[in-house]
Amino acid sequence: MDKLSSMTVFVRVAKAGSFAGAARELGISRAMTTKHIMHLESKLDTRLFNRTTRSLSLTEVGASYLERCQQVLLDVEEMEAAVTHLQAEPRGILKISAPPVIGATHIATALSEFLKLNEDLSVEMILKGSHVDLIDEGVDIAIFLGKLQDTSLVARKLASSSLVVCGAPSYFERYGIPQEPEDLVDHSCLVNWAIPPRDRWKFRGVLGEREVKVTGRMQANVADPIRIAANNGLGMIMLPKYIVGRDIEKGKLQVVLEQYRISPLEIHAVYPHRKYLSAKVRDFLEFLQEWMPTRVGMD
Repeated sequence: MDKLSSMTVFVRVAKAGSFAGAARELGISRAMTTKHIMHLESKLDTRLFNRTTRSLSLTEVGASYLERCQQVLLDVEEMEAAVTHLQAEPRGILKISAPPVIGATHIATALSEFLKLNEDLSVEMILKGSHVDLIDEGVDIAIFLGKLQDTSLVARKLASSSLVVCGAPSYFERYGIPQEPEDLVDHSCLVNWAIPPRDRWKFRGVLGEREVKVTGRMQANVADPIRIAANNGLGMIMLPKYIVGRDIEKGKLQVVLEQYRISPLEIHAVYPHRKYLSAKVRDFLEFLQEWMPTRVGMD
């Protein structure tokens, strides 16, 4: 039998002064009330009540046990109230993992706005290019880019971002502008490993999908190094608009092959469990889902 339930019955019997009275208060049978008390006495190997046909009183051990039981049940009640409170309002520490570029820009901005709305919440943020182990690292939510591989995790799509191929005007002046995807074979293409497949760029046109194996003078597992290299005329890049949008607006980078469609980069929030989400996780997921698609470069 459940010990906490038996302890609850014991306290009620002691307060009511009878098995019948406690049974009525708890809405259970007198026989079940007796079973709970006998279960406790068996586990403790002692008598909790002195029983006669006319009276019921606590033994010395029973009186001491009553005091302890009341404290334990009060602690459990307070603990459940605290957990319920955590479930109702965002509070505590929210631990987020995200890729460096989107983490340091869009996710950081979203977190700042979310913190303003939730004064009892704190954030720990991890920026890393590789995927994290949510369970081992105690991460509440991880931001993933591209196709998800781990089917054991729960994912919520936040947005999609257009991918564009672009390069510096100085690069195109020197090496020419590619007119077809196959022209990229003769160009320096700077590769971001974080966007799979690692060295193959895919395009869709009127003749269907076309895939080109690309090579270049720099590769990296995050976007910033190759974006900087492209700005310095070292080659072309395929990156999301949220990364290169400002460079394009300022004329530092020029988009090419616009007549071809590139599948957008999907952005997901990933978390370990679907049920019983804490308020901090649930509310931030909902906040991100509304906030992300409205950002610059998001489709």
